[in-house]
Amino acid sequence: MTEWIGDTFTSDVGWDHLETLVDVGNRMAGSEGERRAAEATRDALDRAGARNARLDEFEIQGWIRGESAIRADGTEQNCIALPRSPAGETTAELVDLGYGLPEDFDDADVAGNVVMARSDVPDHYDRYVHRREKYYHAVEADAAAFVYRNHVEGCLPPTGSVGTADDPIGEIPAVGVSKEVGARLARRFEGEDVTVEVEADASGATSQNVHAELGPDTDEELLVTSHVDAHDIAEGAMDNGAGTAAVVEVARALAAREAELDTRVRFVVFGAEEVGLVGSEYESERVERDTVRAVLNLDGVVRGRTLALYTHGFDALETAARGVADRYDHPIETVPELGPHSDHWPFVQWGVPGYHVMSKTGDDGRGWGHTYADTLDKLEPRDLREQAVLLTELAVALADEEFDAERKSADEIATALEAQDLAEGMKITGDWPYDD
Repeated sequence: MTEWIGDTFTSDVGWDHLETLVDVGNRMAGSEGERRAAEATRDALDRAGARNARLDEFEIQGWIRGESAIRADGTEQNCIALPRSPAGETTAELVDLGYGLPEDFDDADVAGNVVMARSDVPDHYDRYVHRREKYYHAVEADAAAFVYRNHVEGCLPPTGSVGTADDPIGEIPAVGVSKEVGARLARRFEGEDVTVEVEADASGATSQNVHAELGPDTDEELLVTSHVDAHDIAEGAMDNGAGTAAVVEVARALAAREAELDTRVRFVVFGAEEVGLVGSEYESERVERDTVRAVLNLDGVVRGRTLALYTHGFDALETAARGVADRYDHPIETVPELGPHSDHWPFVQWGVPGYHVMSKTGDDGRGWGHTYADTLDKLEPRDLREQAVLLTELAVALADEEFDAERKSADEIATALEAQDLAEGMKITGDWPYDD
């Protein structure tokens, strides 16, 4: 029975919802726009045929952007504050650390200075070094401020949060600058005094997760997830309006195939992902993780035509994805390594099988993501529809009674993080959840 495939290829449900999300405007965690987007997603899931569509509210650390500046020798250089940067002003010597790798901090005089680091890593380096890791290396080295320099051309200063779960507001002022401004700062002002100023308002706020369900009332459940919040500087089309639109489209397709589901499917669209996976962490603590069969987390889909799935070392997830690719004669890339930077992670870190579903773009790092250029015109309805077909089929496979993904222990996940050289960064950012 293939009618559902034709329906999905001609459906406007997901794309229409994507347009709704980008037209909301500011979807920053804790904002009124984020709440409107969550309510629209709840209603879209209900219209798609999912049951019991609802919101679950929780408290977060709110943060509202003000003006920011970098001033040097009578000039003012364009920049934006990194979310959850503290407000403040500091003047100190500029130190350009290039890529800002951990060893770069060991070799430089950072204490008391303004540190600048790029948003990428060199080709020869064996792992990605996240923005927050670079920031907290700067904090640990007693830097006075942090400047995050984009590696993507186009006068696009990058955004992205700092802060930890225990201390959600960072310790030193942090700003993002474009590749071009970063090059100018390094050429003209390295070794000279520069002033970094951040204006921001930090106060209590609330966010919310969206829930809906399909399938039988089983003890086990499959979670199909995304996040609805986005950074306030752009439309958040790629990150992650497209993921939420895909969840809605998959829900519509699964509603037509509900009789094939052996396990309950629960759709969870998280809030406050961009400020530390707050919504998914809240949900992971709220549920019985032993009842979660698997997590299918859509964050970074539709940016390219070919899906790329991080399987986190779970062989059964690899097999299921390969099976869908073979049945549809359609490329799907699988990556067995751990990836701790999206909403699957609060589950996977405790051994719950989980995918992080992205798409291949050919870009190094985030590309247009976390910049002013994260806009709807970069995406194609064709890619959303194709990927919704594949992800619907994958969800049905994961919900099948024959599917069995062996869980891992927390010790196994921790050991794998150590082996992949990810543990050091997680420890310095306060994201290491295990007792050593």
